[in-house]
Amino acid sequence: MTGSRRKRPAEVSDAIQAPSNAELVVGVVSVTVLVEVLGVLSGSEVWLLGLLVFLPGTASALCTVRQTGFVAAWTSLVVTTTAVVRAPVGGHWLDRLLLVLFTLALGVGSVYACRWRIRREHEMLRLRSTAAAMQRHILHPLPLVTEDVLVNGVYEPVQEDRLVGGDIYDVVDSPFGTRVLIGDVQGKGLAAVGAAFAVIGAFREAAHREPTLTALVDALDAAVVRHNSYAEQTGDDERFVTALVLGVDAEDEVQVVNCGHIPPRLLHEGLVTTPPLDCGVPLGLAELAAEPTTVDWFDFPAGSTLLLTTDGLTETRAEDGTFYPLDERLTKHLGLSPTELPRALYEDALAFTDADRRHDDIAVLTVRRSPRL
Repeated sequence: MTGSRRKRPAEVSDAIQAPSNAELVVGVVSVTVLVEVLGVLSGSEVWLLGLLVFLPGTASALCTVRQTGFVAAWTSLVVTTTAVVRAPVGGHWLDRLLLVLFTLALGVGSVYACRWRIRREHEMLRLRSTAAAMQRHILHPLPLVTEDVLVNGVYEPVQEDRLVGGDIYDVVDSPFGTRVLIGDVQGKGLAAVGAAFAVIGAFREAAHREPTLTALVDALDAAVVRHNSYAEQTGDDERFVTALVLGVDAEDEVQVVNCGHIPPRLLHEGLVTTPPLDCGVPLGLAELAAEPTTVDWFDFPAGSTLLLTTDGLTETRAEDGTFYPLDERLTKHLGLSPTELPRALYEDALAFTDADRRHDDIAVLTVRRSPRL
């Protein structure tokens, strides 16, 4: 994920990639000459030059205000000169007058439309800059490094115009070791994003406060319950969140609480294994669980890597309905570094299916155990 530099109004023309002045002049003159030649050959010079009235409209969609004003002035001059000076004697003067007036009106309208478009472009740039700044605080840019792990990965919302979707992740270097979160909010839309914000905020606060993973997960569940209570009052749908919460410290084991999420894959010495974990209920549904939250442990030796993902990857489908075979494809990519692996899996999933068939956000993280010094 990358942020965008905030642009001043003067920079808008660069952002929309307007043609240079030289390119504009060459283009306008070339079109004028072409229309002139066609008019002479057809014997309808005055009427064919009326086609030039569409030039300002085209410029308003591609150029700056000054460039559009130049095109409008040029078009008005050419059409007026042709209609008044070079028109045949005895012609219909009212038709020529209407052509000139129409050209002037369209030129003025094109300049106004261009000014409005650029104002909208500037507003969109400002909003995107603000959204990018918010994103850096909501989902921290990868990679993330602590004394225990290096976390890298890929995060791709299904909608390109959305910087944040329903998949979430975070890493906190707490007094109790490194806490890692990956999760997936049920559903889509702004309500799902609201639940995602609630979980991330609670994780960052509780990860520093709660000494155990079970207490941390209980705090996350309570945050989702509070969010659902507010959503119910405002008429929004309630949400649950599947999540995987990990605790990594100086020991050779990792602690994990699985809240209905896809289990991690352990990559070590050329082998891929899926540690057996108890699967609890998603966040927001703890009161429905028959058993309390439990913590699992498994070996996480120095130099090994954990692969964490959301179901946007595992539920990617080919045209025939086949799900993306994560374990099979992962075996073929074991030679890649933890930094390269997430992007390789993401691009492999896109090749497995048509990109237009994606229906969910995708998050893929690698958690690399730091070597012992």
